[in-house]
Amino acid sequence: MPNRLAHETSPYLLQHADNPVDWWPWSSEAFEEARQRGVPVLLSVGYSSCHWCHVLARESFEDEQTAAYMNEHFVNIKVDREERPDVDAVYMEAVQAATGQGGWPMTVFLTADGEPFYFGTYFPPEPRHGMASFRQVLEGVTSAWAERRDEVGEVAGKIVRDLASRSLAYGGEGVPGEEELAQALLGLTREYDERHGGFGGAPKFPPSMVVEFLLRHYARTGAEGALQMAADTCEAMARGGMYDQLGGGFARYSVDRAWVVPHFEKMLYDNALLCRTFAHLWRATGSELARRVALETADFMVRELRTAEGGFASALDADSDDGTGKHVEGAFYAWTPEQLREVLGEADGQRAVECFGVTEEGTFEEGASVLQLPAGEAEPGIRERLLAARAERARPGRDDKVVAAWNGLAIAALAEVGAFFDRPDLIERATEAADLLVRLHMDSGARLARTSKGGQVGANSGVLEDYADVAEGFLALAAVSGEGVWLDFAGFLLDIVIDQFVGEGGALYDTAHDAERLIRRPQDPTDSATPSGWTAAAGALLSYAAHTGSEAHRTAAEGALGVVKALGPRAPRFIGWGLAVAEALLDGPREVAVVGPQGDAEMRELHRTALLAPAPGAVVAVGEPDGEEFPLLRDRPLVGGRPAAYVCRNFTCDAPVTDASALARKLTN
Repeated sequence: MPNRLAHETSPYLLQHADNPVDWWPWSSEAFEEARQRGVPVLLSVGYSSCHWCHVLARESFEDEQTAAYMNEHFVNIKVDREERPDVDAVYMEAVQAATGQGGWPMTVFLTADGEPFYFGTYFPPEPRHGMASFRQVLEGVTSAWAERRDEVGEVAGKIVRDLASRSLAYGGEGVPGEEELAQALLGLTREYDERHGGFGGAPKFPPSMVVEFLLRHYARTGAEGALQMAADTCEAMARGGMYDQLGGGFARYSVDRAWVVPHFEKMLYDNALLCRTFAHLWRATGSELARRVALETADFMVRELRTAEGGFASALDADSDDGTGKHVEGAFYAWTPEQLREVLGEADGQRAVECFGVTEEGTFEEGASVLQLPAGEAEPGIRERLLAARAERARPGRDDKVVAAWNGLAIAALAEVGAFFDRPDLIERATEAADLLVRLHMDSGARLARTSKGGQVGANSGVLEDYADVAEGFLALAAVSGEGVWLDFAGFLLDIVIDQFVGEGGALYDTAHDAERLIRRPQDPTDSATPSGWTAAAGALLSYAAHTGSEAHRTAAEGALGVVKALGPRAPRFIGWGLAVAEALLDGPREVAVVGPQGDAEMRELHRTALLAPAPGAVVAVGEPDGEEFPLLRDRPLVGGRPAAYVCRNFTCDAPVTDASALARKLTN
């Protein structure tokens, strides 16, 4: 019989709706139930494409005896971290503070007041490698609760007090300047992996936001070392196993430092960020590899993640059926030499073995290899035949949840890639996703809902990253499409950021002033898998201020960038987007207005030149002379009857130009 999760919209929660565990969704009613029964809360946090979440579910949550024990001794709450990033952030901070590490699945034991007193991540069904079994943990917590309740309460209270003392005061310390950005570049150079590209050791995550900083720093300063690190890192990722050499798109991360074996889940946010990063690398270098990867990643998102409503689904699972009924990580993607020859024949199969770095021993598990592309390019016919053969395999599951923030990132990527490479279909897909967010996720007061699924909006309020990333997507779409309504919508969202998320001294919070109160108000400025809400907001606020001249938005952006001044020199890998925004601030950012009759060829050339300019964070407005669509177009006439481009900084403008090459020179100096 299904439990309470059967009524939820989250695919992750629905995966657990048939567990014998009597799960509750996160709710005040669940905590009241714990209070009335006098038992602790077991909080389990994960997400639908999480491999070890599936393992824990199969081993423990689907086990009748384990479930019976959980039901008797706990109120059990299941949370999708992608729907409730605030809940996840608060308790993950406690886990990391206590254990020095974190991850998912996350298991936290709470009092009825939501105060944590014991935590961990994955627990096996039997003791192994020094880890207690899940049942041992349950029994230990039950014993402590029954026999040492006062001690449990003291521990919980201390943890909450310690978390409360961690509130950040970054902000109002001035904006980062040349010195801080130079120190950040030096820090990245020290951590750079010269042999394999990227930063640090294994596991190695795609540093898309750091690469964006490096590209912007090169554009502003001409620092060749920054460009080289960016280009070499991108090539290593694109040629490694983390990139799907047949279907395009990137897996979540590499388990090794050489980018050989990925963790196979594919996330919308990774692909949106990397799609845009590779497009910007092409803009800086003309790299054909960067162009191909940007387009293939865009096509992957549209082909495999687009929903019937026009948005983009969250993720594809790492696991799939290996043909025997067993769910295995990477089964959809890995190949043996024998499988390649079976599909392609002996001669072409051997060429594929050599081309994709497949070995008899295997680079992955059980003699299988993850396809790589060590050098050159694969023969198109071979790729197409292998892709067709792979389509016959059982596909990984898809999380159809539409997350506002990640769709904002996808909108920005698809709009720019469509404009850069003359793919109007991609701009159309970006517009459809933006329409969905306005129609379904925004209410009449421009407040955002975090998620939707199947055209049904979720109950959870948007957090700071939703407002910031959706605004970023709308601003990119406005620049590409010339439709000023997207600038207006971005402004509505950013006004709410200022009203609801900004604290004293320009510091930002991840939840709104009127959001549900947790044991701590989450506040994290560091960039991780995605730009933090804090740095994403700084970037969108800065761009909007450049478009409109709004002093309030410029001031809010500069206040938010105080954290980059503080953290950039010390931890540049973890504030890459903040550093990229700082580059835009130092460059102006530049404001480009392109005016001319709609459809005019010269105007289209000027517009494209403006979009392809590497100037960090440049904003672009295009439309009729003296147009009302964008503030930047006002009082901008034609020049000698011809379309013209006006380049300004802080609303101080150079003489207009009518020649695309002259515009390009203005935007590269």
